[in-house]
Amino acid sequence: MAITWHWLGRAGYRRVLADQLAARERVWAGGDGVVLLCEHPPVITLGRSAEPSNVLASPEALIAAGVTVETIERGGDVTYHGPGQLMIYPIVRLRRGVVEFLERVAGAIVDAAAALDAPGAAWQRNPAGVWKDSAKLAACGIHVARGVSVHGFALDVSTPREAWARIRPCGLASPQVSLAALRGAPIGVDRVAIEVGPRVVTALSAGG
Repeated sequence: MAITWHWLGRAGYRRVLADQLAARERVWAGGDGVVLLCEHPPVITLGRSAEPSNVLASPEALIAAGVTVETIERGGDVTYHGPGQLMIYPIVRLRRGVVEFLERVAGAIVDAAAALDAPGAAWQRNPAGVWKDSAKLAACGIHVARGVSVHGFALDVSTPREAWARIRPCGLASPQVSLAALRGAPIGVDRVAIEVGPRVVTALSAGG
């Protein structure tokens, strides 16, 4: 099975979710896998184990800020996506199990961060994500049906701090850290996508 990657640019959450589900149908039918990368307008997503109290902003404040709220099928709690964040959605058939799948994608993110002058990040299984010391750089949450994944990872490239103040990410008090902060210089989400996409494809295509 071949895997390709595509940068979608700034794209609405529901549109990209529809793209993922369509891609999943193709993989179920025996087609190739795909990794979709994009940046969303502001959205808060609630996973299957989400605690509503982890959304700290009022509905009125969210509306005023242009933030939508979506309840979805991925695992996990509450998270935020928006400008300054790279979304990484691998729609592929899992050949080795969920944990190894997450480890391989996380490893690709870690390698890309190091190539972009932000070394030292690492995968951590519990709480799951890519961390730099005690701060989270990338969150993860997937859903697997009939052996095929949807949803994925969210890499903080340069998310504004006020965006995180609207939620308790994944129900944790741990701080977030951005790639731009780690490297000490700004960087565009599109530039990061160019580093991440090929590495995720290689990681998921590797044998063993």
